[in-house]
Amino acid sequence: MTDPTNKKQRWFPLESNPTLINSYIQNLGFDTSLYEFVDVFSTEEWALEMIPQPVAAVLMLYPLTEAQTSTEQDDVVATAAAQDSVWFIKQRIGNACGTIGLLHALLNAPEPLRMFKSGSWLESFANDCPIPLDPIAKAERLEADSKIAKLHDDATSSEANSTDRGNIDDDVLTHFIALVCVQDRLYELDGRKEGPVDHGPTTQMTLLKDSAAVVQKFMTKDPTEMRFTITALAPKQSD
Repeated sequence: MTDPTNKKQRWFPLESNPTLINSYIQNLGFDTSLYEFVDVFSTEEWALEMIPQPVAAVLMLYPLTEAQTSTEQDDVVATAAAQDSVWFIKQRIGNACGTIGLLHALLNAPEPLRMFKSGSWLESFANDCPIPLDPIAKAERLEADSKIAKLHDDATSSEANSTDRGNIDDDVLTHFIALVCVQDRLYELDGRKEGPVDHGPTTQMTLLKDSAAVVQKFMTKDPTEMRFTITALAPKQSD
């Protein structure tokens, strides 16, 4: 196990790839028989209508350009009272944003979907890191957990990847965030930020549409950028 007090850990980045992600969350302990991640091909209405409802969470990968980061000081961080109902963890491991985003998505999903497989890593971590635990304390427990480091590494080296994972020291200029509905509020969850960012009212039934509007705001900052991908945790369709 890497000693978190010695040197900041760095992982290989996770792909925004539903096949890979669904396999990964199954290994973590999430039951994908009812809900699974699917690609959302556009923020336009025709693409949103293709996604089964209600969506439990949205995951976005976007480029960390200056245009994106220069306005982060304008983010409206949720009130302390609101944060008492949102599961949030800080990211302190390099390139761990994929796993952080998935944890934010799964641990803020509607309660019936948080019945994780008995004895799984996800069940154990959720029990060990409840909502009231400080986001830094959650991060420290993640950093000290050799099992999640191995599960993440297995996912990034899986044959389900569409590209080679490259060198661990490569610069990674894209970043995952989750968009979730908690108590009818839309929260952007980014482990780089100080807390959940409140994007206003939503419902579980309108989460995808409202999240697409947030994604469009990100895209507007970088109108020539193509490095945006969206996946949604949606009801599984029968084959």
